[in-house]
Amino acid sequence: MSFHDRRKESRPTSGEAPFGLGEVFFSRTDDRGIIRAFNYVFQRVSDYQSDDLLGKPHNVIRHPDMPRGVFQIFWDTLKAGGSMGAYVKNKAADGLHYWVFAVVVPCGEGYLSARIKPTSPLFATVVTEYEALLAAEQAEGLSPEDSAQRLLDRLKTLGFDDYHSFAGHALTEELMARDTGLKNEEDRKIKDFRSMLQNSDDLTKETAALVQEFEAMRTIPHNLRVIASRIEPAGGPVTVLSQNYGTMSRTMSDWFATHVLGEESNFASIKSAVNDSMFVECMARILVECDVQLKSEQRSATGIVMEDERKILAKLVSEQRDRARVGMVNVNSESDRILNACKVMHRHFLGLSSTRVLCKIESARLPTEGEALTAIIDQLGVFQGRISAQLDRIVTLSTEIQAVDF
Repeated sequence: MSFHDRRKESRPTSGEAPFGLGEVFFSRTDDRGIIRAFNYVFQRVSDYQSDDLLGKPHNVIRHPDMPRGVFQIFWDTLKAGGSMGAYVKNKAADGLHYWVFAVVVPCGEGYLSARIKPTSPLFATVVTEYEALLAAEQAEGLSPEDSAQRLLDRLKTLGFDDYHSFAGHALTEELMARDTGLKNEEDRKIKDFRSMLQNSDDLTKETAALVQEFEAMRTIPHNLRVIASRIEPAGGPVTVLSQNYGTMSRTMSDWFATHVLGEESNFASIKSAVNDSMFVECMARILVECDVQLKSEQRSATGIVMEDERKILAKLVSEQRDRARVGMVNVNSESDRILNACKVMHRHFLGLSSTRVLCKIESARLPTEGEALTAIIDQLGVFQGRISAQLDRIVTLSTEIQAVDF
């Protein structure tokens, strides 16, 4: 009895193919998806002979339960030069199935994919979502492009900005569940990255709220100018206060809208940059685990030089970690920029505060307009207090983002 026959005897006759939580398997393809290399775990789980995999299209293991929209996003991402992470259900040669979370990265003239067993609570949600998407494809005759858009729209309703933010979240969920299942120590980098991601999300919300405060404050300097025109000559303290507040609110609001909230601004991409670096670092971890797996394997397929594959893996790990570091340098640079902007705004507020106090003293002498002027100046004080508090929160969040050392 051959080794292949003995191996088949140990497999179930239906359901899932044996795939250990601690195992990692990989495959490498050319740009057309033709398999050029793989490791023993891949061959064992998929139940194929080596000759049935090497030189064959990778979709030989595609399971009919997979929605086509997932693969549309898959290839759109890879062809654009990006890295991909996805839950995939595969079909083994003997009819069994196996789920993986796959990370795929461009490699030379093709792609390298490393896979782990998904076990997080998110995995069950994804299975349900895939079933619904597949049913929609079949019932409505959705094209792969329409199915992909349906999936992207669904992810937005689930709270993800785009597919890559979902993939980053899913990858960290799976690695944390993997560590728990294997009784490994908590991965500090994952914890730090997720904290940074939350801070960057909060930072975006705080800056959006700050712009709204500036917008709401714009009518107050106008009301001040109306009162100033009735109670003092041009250039008086109330006029100066209204002009300074009006100029400052417009300048700050416009600056934030352009450089912070604008779609083309670097600051607006902090969240996505943190997510990208997190994904890349986690992907590098899986590639490292894949290399450990290759070291421990005693078998290799005919025609595949595993030492060469390990060199390819090592090169990819180095490239991806360099990429993650560059991303974090950009994040820190943008955080520095916002910190400096907040310092400038605080200085402006300090100067305006003294002018506001002088105007309040002036209002006390006025027989008719004093009460109205006092009310408006008090309004400015309330706005200034809220804006100062938001600036403090933005400074805190920016500082915490920078505090993580990778």
